[in-house]
Amino acid sequence: MNEQSVESSEKYRDMKGVSSGQAASGSKLAQALRALRHKNYQLFFGGQLISLSGTWMQSVAQSWLVYKLTGSAVMLGFVGFSGQIPVLLLAPIGGAFADRHRRHRILIVTQTIAMLLAFVLAALTLANCVQVWHVFALASLLGITNALDIPTRQAFVVDMVGKDDIVNAIALNSSMVNGARIVGPAVAGALLATIGEGWCFFANGVSYIAVIVGLLLMKIKMQARAPLSGSALASIVEGFSYVWQTGPVRALLLLLGLVSLIGMPYAVLMPIFADQILRHGGGGLGLLMAASGVGALAGALILAARQGVRGLGRWVAFSAAGFGASLILFSLSRSFWLSAALLLPVGFCMIIQMASSNTLIQAMVPDNLRGRVMAVYSMMFMGMAPFGALLAGVLAQRLSAPVTVTIGGAVCIAGAVVFWLRLPYLRHQARQAIAAQR
Repeated sequence: MNEQSVESSEKYRDMKGVSSGQAASGSKLAQALRALRHKNYQLFFGGQLISLSGTWMQSVAQSWLVYKLTGSAVMLGFVGFSGQIPVLLLAPIGGAFADRHRRHRILIVTQTIAMLLAFVLAALTLANCVQVWHVFALASLLGITNALDIPTRQAFVVDMVGKDDIVNAIALNSSMVNGARIVGPAVAGALLATIGEGWCFFANGVSYIAVIVGLLLMKIKMQARAPLSGSALASIVEGFSYVWQTGPVRALLLLLGLVSLIGMPYAVLMPIFADQILRHGGGGLGLLMAASGVGALAGALILAARQGVRGLGRWVAFSAAGFGASLILFSLSRSFWLSAALLLPVGFCMIIQMASSNTLIQAMVPDNLRGRVMAVYSMMFMGMAPFGALLAGVLAQRLSAPVTVTIGGAVCIAGAVVFWLRLPYLRHQARQAIAAQR
C-alpha cells in the first residue's frame, strides 16, 4: 500500500470515528430527553419551567419580606410552617381525589387558584399595606391548594408519558424544577435590590399563565384505572396500608421525611446567613439560593441520562450522607463565595435523593394507588418541612443558625447510615414490586 493510500485510510478511520462519536453523543442526548417526545409532556415541561421560576422568585422574596418586617428567625420558621403544614394534613385527601377524578382538570383549577393568590400578595405589597398576617394567611391558602396540586401533579406524569418513560420524565421534572431554582432566585435577588418584593410576587402571578395555557392545550387520553369502591376514608387508609406494608417504599419515605424535617429547613435560615453572617443582603440571598439550584440541576441531569432503576438505592444512601456533610461544611464557612460553592453539593445531593426516591416509588406502585402513595411522598417531602422550619427557627434563635444547620447535617448522615445498613434486605422486595408492575 502506498503512502497516499495509507493517508486516505487513516483519514477515513478518523472521519468514521468522529461520525460514530457524534452519533453516540446524539443518541445519549435523545435518550436523556426521551420523555419530551410526548406532546403533552412538552407543553407541561415548558409551562412548568416558566411557572416554577416565578414560584422560586416568590419564595425568596417572601422570606426577605418577612425578615424585613420582623427581623425574627422564629417568624421565618412560622411562615414556612403555615405554608407547608396543609400539605401534611390534607395531602392524603388530595391523593384520594387524584385517584378518583381527572387529574388534568384538577391541575387547571389548582394552578388558577395559585395564580390568584400571587396577584393578591403582589397587590398588597405594591400598595404598601402588606402585614405579616397577610403573608401567613396567603401562605396557608397556597398550602391548602398545594395539598391537592402536588400529589395530583406527581401522579399526572404517568398520564402524559406512560410507564415506559416515567423514569426519564421524573428526572426531567427535577431538571425543570431546579433550572427554575437557578433562574428564579437570581432574578428575585436582582429585583429585591432594585424595585422590591411586590414585583417578584406580580411576576410569579404572570408566570402561572404559561402552565395554565399548556394544560388547556393538552389532549389527555384517560388511562384505564380500576374503579375505587368504598368511602374516601377507606381509600386513604388503603394508601397508607400499602406504604407501611411495602418495606422499600416505607424505608425510602422514612429517610426522605427525616431529611425534610431536619436537613432541608436550612433554606428557611438563608436570609440570616445572607444578611447577618455573610453580609450580602437580599442580592446575596438570591445568589445563595441559585447556587443550590445549580447543584440540583446538575444532579437532575445526571439522573435524566440514566436508564432503569438499578443501583438507585445506593444513590439514595450516598446522597443523603453527602447532603448532611455538605450542610455541615456550609455552616462552618464565613466566606460568601465559599458558602455559595458549598451549596452546590447541597443542592446536588438533595435532588439525587429526592428524585431517586420518587423514581423508585413510582416504579413500584400500582396505577390505582399512585395518587395516594404520591400523597404520602408529598407528606414526607413537603409535609415534614413545616415542622422542620418551625424547629429550625426556634433553634436558630437559641443556638444560632450555623449550629442549627450543623445539627441537621449530622442527623442526615445518621439516617443515611441506617438506610445503608438495611439496603441489602430491601433490594429483593423492591425487585419483586417493580416486576409486578411490568
